[in-house]
Amino acid sequence: MATQEQKYDGFTADERAAMKDRAKEIKSRGKKVDTEAELLAKIAEFTEGDKADAERVHALVKENAPHLQPKLWYGMPAYYRDGKLVCHFSPAAKFKTRYSTFNFSDNAAIDDGDCWPIGFALGNLTPAVEAKLAELIKQAAS
Repeated sequence: MATQEQKYDGFTADERAAMKDRAKEIKSRGKKVDTEAELLAKIAEFTEGDKADAERVHALVKENAPHLQPKLWYGMPAYYRDGKLVCHFSPAAKFKTRYSTFNFSDNAAIDDGDCWPIGFALGNLTPAVEAKLAELIKQAAS
């Protein structure tokens, strides 16, 4: 929230870019678009660290939930079931954070009691981390 000393100058360049990405995604609805090719092209634009993580996450989703549809969501790799967002990858560079994240929406079937995590920081995709993500992806996609 802006204080009296700060002036609100509208959306940042990053926010405007995200809105443009989303508008493009919405305009492509109903058209014959290879959404996976668009997703892979976007991943190819990422910085090296984000690119490696996004490629591995994409492979994990394809291996463990091949029925999820890969599409972009606000310019980020995302995966849908029956037209509803299930999970998505957030690159570190996009949000100027020190790590990328893999997040689940409320359409993911990962409920566990009264409190459960829905976002995971990806520091190092070790085999153990990949196994944990694989199980979550399978559960979320069911």
